[in-house]
Amino acid sequence: MISETKIMCRELDCGNVVAEYRVLVEYRRRRGVRLGGCRGHESTIRECNNINGGPGFCNGGYYHHVTCSESVRLVDGAGLCSGRVEVKSNQSWASVCEADFDRQDAEVVCRDVGCGAPAALQGGLYGEGEGQTWDKEFQCKGKESLLLDCDTSDRENNTCLPGNAVGLTCSEPDDVRLVGGVSRCAGGVEWYDQGEWRTVGTDDRNQRDVAAVVCRQLGCGSTVSVPPGNTTRGIRVFCSGSESVLKECRKSDELLPGLTVICSDLLVQPDISLTDSMGGVFRGHQGPEMFRGYNFTITCSTQPQYPGGSFLLTFTGSNRTHTQPAVNHSAAFLFPAADDSHQGNYSCVYDNYVFSHNFSSESELLSLVITGN
Repeated sequence: MISETKIMCRELDCGNVVAEYRVLVEYRRRRGVRLGGCRGHESTIRECNNINGGPGFCNGGYYHHVTCSESVRLVDGAGLCSGRVEVKSNQSWASVCEADFDRQDAEVVCRDVGCGAPAALQGGLYGEGEGQTWDKEFQCKGKESLLLDCDTSDRENNTCLPGNAVGLTCSEPDDVRLVGGVSRCAGGVEWYDQGEWRTVGTDDRNQRDVAAVVCRQLGCGSTVSVPPGNTTRGIRVFCSGSESVLKECRKSDELLPGLTVICSDLLVQPDISLTDSMGGVFRGHQGPEMFRGYNFTITCSTQPQYPGGSFLLTFTGSNRTHTQPAVNHSAAFLFPAADDSHQGNYSCVYDNYVFSHNFSSESELLSLVITGN
């Protein structure tokens, strides 16, 4: 249905296809139209070669639901996730000038049209378009869900030179996700298949193998557990457990109980930072540097995922480690009178006991240089 839904959004003047899903027809005699034969270039559904059966009954079939981006679209690209950026203005579509558009704006547009992160941003990449130019400058912070949520300001320059209509390429969306959990590494398994997110089901004997592939594909480590209790039924997927991605596994339309997975990298990566109260820290060429004799503090912190837990501060310069409980999701480690023994790499390891298992996550390294007097 990818071609048909693309034409629907175009015919309704509603931008790009953002999401599609099917709803099973629960009763035998529900009225509807069976679509098919579209190639994707048609302006209206009626131009398609074959509308199967015309208006009639959907016996044992599906209703198809479509969400369009409505206020922004990508035009003349190779697929749904690339093209010239156009914004809806007064019931018409306007190109956006490259000078009025930055990486944070691109992140919001890619999210708004249902794609992954921005991969390329270049003026004139997908032509100039025939309409007007958007007369505002976006002030997105990068976290907004929709482009209409971003602030705008008047443009400093009212001209947009030829070749400067911004073209954007977004990465394709991940085709596997875990939903309904407290982390991207825990939840019910869904697979983006044939233009829709579908629940993944398995039989009891194959749960661990499918879970191993899902955790591996998401970069979430290994499987910790496969808890019961997901009553949603989904398409059957069979994996040997050695596959790199879920699409390498076999699937069928047989419906089985949905699979829920908890992977080992459940905790988000903690942050590590260096501060001092006497002005002894400064930014060097290789990172933070500290004057000898000054006190300094290394702070470990994490997002408020779970209560409790503890932080372990490790130091490569010696075998010493320091442990403190997490208070308000952080811990501060005070070091008096810096000397050469404090030079080296530090990292924070956050440990917590959740879902009847011990989890841990390590921060990036903080490299500290001791210098001067």
